[in-house]
Amino acid sequence: MGIFSRMGDIINANLNSALEKAEDPEKMIRLMIQEMEDTLVEVRSATAKCIAEKKERGRLLSRLKEQQADWARKAEMAIDKDREDLARAALAEKTALGDRIKYLQEELDQYEEQLAKYDDDIAKLQAKLTDARNRQRALVMRHRSATHQLKTRRHIHNDKIDQMLQRFDSAEQRIDHIESEAEALDMGRKGESLESEFRKLERDERVESELEELKSKKKAK
Repeated sequence: MGIFSRMGDIINANLNSALEKAEDPEKMIRLMIQEMEDTLVEVRSATAKCIAEKKERGRLLSRLKEQQADWARKAEMAIDKDREDLARAALAEKTALGDRIKYLQEELDQYEEQLAKYDDDIAKLQAKLTDARNRQRALVMRHRSATHQLKTRRHIHNDKIDQMLQRFDSAEQRIDHIESEAEALDMGRKGESLESEFRKLERDERVESELEELKSKKKAK
């Protein structure tokens, strides 16, 4: 299974789990980015291991080629010494080494192909991760804005709030009624008070008149 196929399965599984748990989008985005970062680390680690193994096989291949060249030299020396038996044995060793060299070369070619795939996977994953990080900020802002809008609209369309506002209206109506009654009680009070003042003046005038009359009688006696 390829890196991206396996990563896709992991992300889809985590997303489905998040949806089932009704987790918020911000957590889901962070989860996706975390999975991509973990996968990138894993791919880089696998690449490093592949490079190390390739170098090890390369060193072994160099040693085998040196041994192969040495057996070829020994075979020539044996022929020069008329030792066909030794030449035959040396060539057998050279041939066996040739088979191992061929196998190792095939392995090295496979390592090269795998490293090329890893390099392509890393480049694609890094690009996707960069894009995800760039989009994360915008998505988080959109989510928070949408959450605030939803909260506001829930308040606007909340029946309890409407009922509470209706109670405010009723309270205002009751207060208006009380104020109206108070104003009604005050109506006409100013006129009555003015008449009372004039009646008082008339009484005072009569009292003064009687007082002067009484004084005049006293003087006449």
